[in-house]
Amino acid sequence: MARRLLLMVFAMFCSLARAEDAPTKPSVIHLASEAWEDYTAADGQGLGWDVLRKVFEPAGVKLDIRTEPYTRAMGLAQRGEVDACVGSYRDEASDLLYPRWNFDTDHIYALGLASSPAPTLDTLGRYRLAWVRGYKYQAYLPNVQRYNEVVRRTGIVSMLTHSRADYYIDALTEVDYVLGLAKDTSQFRRTHIAELPLYLCFADTPRARTLRALFDQRMDVLVKNGQLKPIFAKWKQPYPFVSN
Repeated sequence: MARRLLLMVFAMFCSLARAEDAPTKPSVIHLASEAWEDYTAADGQGLGWDVLRKVFEPAGVKLDIRTEPYTRAMGLAQRGEVDACVGSYRDEASDLLYPRWNFDTDHIYALGLASSPAPTLDTLGRYRLAWVRGYKYQAYLPNVQRYNEVVRRTGIVSMLTHSRADYYIDALTEVDYVLGLAKDTSQFRRTHIAELPLYLCFADTPRARTLRALFDQRMDVLVKNGQLKPIFAKWKQPYPFVSN
């Protein structure tokens, strides 16, 4: 009898210890992102923020957003100053943690002169390419040989018209932004190149690990029941989870 009581007390203490060790769910997730128009705008508007609010807020976790250039946003996550950065490609940084689920897909296009041949994935290696610093498209597009990383998108039109690059590579929204800077848009042509899943990249901290697990749990539910579809319809963007 005494031995049974001792075992019960021991089991109770073990259970309490496990409860104390178990990470508690944070009430806020701190996110850093570049300000992409109609996607992750600094005022909290856009498709990306709407998707992430749908993921986290019904689970009791509020979004705290911070607008930074992309490479700085990633650096903040690497240092644990935010819980995650927004809009990373899979395994882009080895010291950050990636969930099972992406939250969207980037539609990657090449912008070039209309007089140039339309590029394909197989022919990209023949051309001089340009993209924004930190995006690392060379790791996700095949056969890339020559590329230039630019600091600002505002100089892309000049690069293309003065033959300093053959094609500018970026997501469709940003390609359209650059195209809008041209005086004569008929000079240019955009060509679809690839689809790249977009992820939250989480800091390697206990708190961020808990949030990553919650993200995957919520995405399991939201994709299965289709609750994200109205958000993509609202922003007139393709729904990225049909194949899942």
